Amino acid sequence: MVATLGTTAREAVSSACAGVDDAGPQDAVDGVPTGLVARPTDTDQVAAVLRACAAHGLAVVPRGNGTKLSWGSAPRRADVLLDLSGLDQVLDHAAGDLIVAAQAGAPLAEVQRVAAQGGQRLALDETVPGTTVGGMLATNTSGPRRTAIGTARDLLIGVTMVRADGVVAKAGGRVVKNVAGYDLGKLLIGSMGTLGVVVDATFRLHPVPAASRWVSVPVADPAQALAVSQSVVHAQVVPAAVEVEWADGAGTVSVLLEGREDGVAGRAASTRELLGTASSESDEPPAGGAAYPWTTGVAGDERETALKLSFELSGLADVLAAVAGTPARLRGSAGSGVVYAALPAATPAAEVAALLARLREVCTRRGGAAVVVDAPAAVKAAVDVWGPVPALDLMRRVKDQFDPDHRLAPGRFVGGL
Repeated sequence: MVATLGTTAREAVSSACAGVDDAGPQDAVDGVPTGLVARPTDTDQVAAVLRACAAHGLAVVPRGNGTKLSWGSAPRRADVLLDLSGLDQVLDHAAGDLIVAAQAGAPLAEVQRVAAQGGQRLALDETVPGTTVGGMLATNTSGPRRTAIGTARDLLIGVTMVRADGVVAKAGGRVVKNVAGYDLGKLLIGSMGTLGVVVDATFRLHPVPAASRWVSVPVADPAQALAVSQSVVHAQVVPAAVEVEWADGAGTVSVLLEGREDGVAGRAASTRELLGTASSESDEPPAGGAAYPWTTGVAGDERETALKLSFELSGLADVLAAVAGTPARLRGSAGSGVVYAALPAATPAAEVAALLARLREVCTRRGGAAVVVDAPAAVKAAVDVWGPVPALDLMRRVKDQFDPDHRLAPGRFVGGL
């Protein structure tokens, strides 16, 4: 529900930022209408908008390109939509130091383009087309290369954020080994914009590998998928990624090998020997690549139910077996124990709830969790999107410290945070 924005509140927000307009239907956040859209173009304007909102008790939801705005829970209020698409610059690429700094609204694809000019890359996959730096950090998206290199938490070395009261704060810096101060960056990653508004971030880079090859093999049942994945993980082929694609009780395991040309060729040969004569080799990634298995850019009840499933590596077979007899499609990192599932939009909420309960039991028993990333409104109303969270009390205390009035994206995160 949108609070009635009085004239004084509107004037205060408008005076803080030149680009302020009345929100339209396209600016709703997971079905929750917004009152105003503010489009700042620098950190000072972001801070001014948040100070104005704090003074008038307005709830604020940050937005980049809006590719993941319906993820998580719907906010309780969204008085002001803070559109960060105007903060879209790659601020610095220090190739000699292997770092890149970019504003929150900069598309990940543009960061990669700039880094590539120096023969480098930010080793984070674009799992959702159009992803921005801020959106990637807020939702903690990751793809195939997390197996070898990790997630944004492993690559972020500095961040600038604006608190709910408009105070600008910085953590980390431009040096990979900088460990001074509180690790604010790791705290913000995955927080869905509920702790602060990221305005820029600095990452460490990696050289673009001279060669890369994919080796794939079909798998006919969950046990075979686990056996193949485990054989690669425990072999000496040093995979950059071990991906599984699964639907209708069968699938494919694909192994990404990166490095020097001669080294990749030798490791590809070893991998094919390991996987058997049914394996194949290609320069191109498997169908779907790093993208999540659901269709993006679909609004309302037409969007699919999207799940994130995490588990210990040996739990892969149990997770795959748990979706037997359902229309679920799975894609993800068998090499790091994180896969994503999609169910058609027409899947009844009761059927989704039953599968989610089964997956939560399996994933919890296997040391992980099952979370609803996105879903139609009827499904979200029928299930607990986030599921059990052991550290919820601590997370509440952190929220109270960073946003005591609970005005930043209220309700979007776990436990109504």
